[in-house]
Amino acid sequence: MKHYEVEILDARTREKLCFLDKVEPHATVAEIKSLFTKAHPQWYPARQSLRLDPKGRSLKDEDVLQSLPVGTTATFYFRDLGAQISWVTVFLTEYAGPLLIYLLFYFRVPFLYGPRYDFTASRHPVVHLACCCHSFHYIKRLLETLFVHRFSHGTMPLRNIFKNCTYYWGFAAWMAYYINHPLYTPPAYGDEQVKLALAVFLFCQLGNFSIHVALRNLRPAGSKTRKIPYPTRNPFTWLFLLVSCPNYTYEVGSWIGFTIMTQCLPVALFSLVGFVQMAIWAQGKHRSYLREFRDYPPLRSPIVPFLL
Repeated sequence: MKHYEVEILDARTREKLCFLDKVEPHATVAEIKSLFTKAHPQWYPARQSLRLDPKGRSLKDEDVLQSLPVGTTATFYFRDLGAQISWVTVFLTEYAGPLLIYLLFYFRVPFLYGPRYDFTASRHPVVHLACCCHSFHYIKRLLETLFVHRFSHGTMPLRNIFKNCTYYWGFAAWMAYYINHPLYTPPAYGDEQVKLALAVFLFCQLGNFSIHVALRNLRPAGSKTRKIPYPTRNPFTWLFLLVSCPNYTYEVGSWIGFTIMTQCLPVALFSLVGFVQMAIWAQGKHRSYLREFRDYPPLRSPIVPFLL
């Protein structure tokens, strides 16, 4: 059995960082990263990006050395991805924040609305319903993070937690301040508007959960296998017939429902910003599906059927 020699160079300076002798041909990129870490402990595997070209794409951890277009002496180029943090930690942090922040405004803790309103309750039923819906949404997200989601990547850059928390926590405080304000005005069309909005919200929450479960079932535990998602017997998954990312479609629908329910401008802006971001993610995933699967259903749009 022939063995490989692997040299790892800095992608920017071309400085030789490490030389590995007698590497097994069936060694994976993940195993090479582990060997590299022994020489440079400050660069743990999740921090490493190894590529065949200094400006090329990162190799996947599951790529096997002998299947790569290299000779018996393989040259890899290294880039430092910076400090990393697990996706689970980021999701739990960014979702727990809005849940707790909203409740602080709902219970009108001191220093928010003035002493006369400390720990008082709103006289409008829609305010209490909105709190239940908002809390339900983020409790659902927390539980999905712990028990449903399977992540293809274990970590993300540490800086993302600050960016994500600023977005989620900031918007939660902004919308909660106005919805729970003593001078809050209920929706213009009264109970009928609230009931319609609640139906939209709950329908989309169930749809979003159904899609997450369907996506989980596509990927066995501990695997990074990617498959084309198709509708199941669950009617909520039938949206896969029309869009590549129905979880985002349902998510946007939930926030539209919450906007109609509360008739609150900060909620509408949060929904709009969220839609723009999710549309960008959906377009990226849609292009990825098209590149990876030649038989990908041509009728699907990224997030909005027939439009976007």
